[in-house]
Amino acid sequence: QVQLVESGGGSVQAGGSLRLSCAASGYTYMRRCMGWFRQAPGKEREGVAIIDLDGTTTYTDSVKGRFTISEDNAKNTLYLQMSNLKPEDTAVYYCAARPLYCSGAKYYLRPTEFRYWGQGIQVTVSS
Repeated sequence: QVQLVESGGGSVQAGGSLRLSCAASGYTYMRRCMGWFRQAPGKEREGVAIIDLDGTTTYTDSVKGRFTISEDNAKNTLYLQMSNLKPEDTAVYYCAARPLYCSGAKYYLRPTEFRYWGQGIQVTVSS
C-alpha cells in the first residue's frame, strides 16, 4: 500500500511562490510515476505535472515555465515548486502515484490513471 501526505500549502499573493511537499511511503515499485493534480471549486480535477523515477517530467501547458516538479528518492518526497502564481492557480492540490511509468506522456496527466492519492492541500492565490 502507498500513503501520501501533502504539506506546504497556504495563501499567497499573485506573483508569489510556494513549495508543496508530498511524503510518500510504500514500495518504490508501487509509485514509479508520481504527480501533482489540482481541483478548483466547481471544476474537474486536472493534472499539473508528473515525474517518473528516472526524472522524466511532463507539465500541463498552463504551468510550464512557472512550476517545477522534482523528487528526492532518498527522502521519499515529491515536490512542486510554484512560482509566479496566478489567481487561477487557486485549488486543492493532490499528490498521486501509480505503479507503472508515465514515460513523459501527457496522456498520464489524467487523474483516472493514478491509483494512490493524498488527502489534498489548499493553495489560494489572491490578486
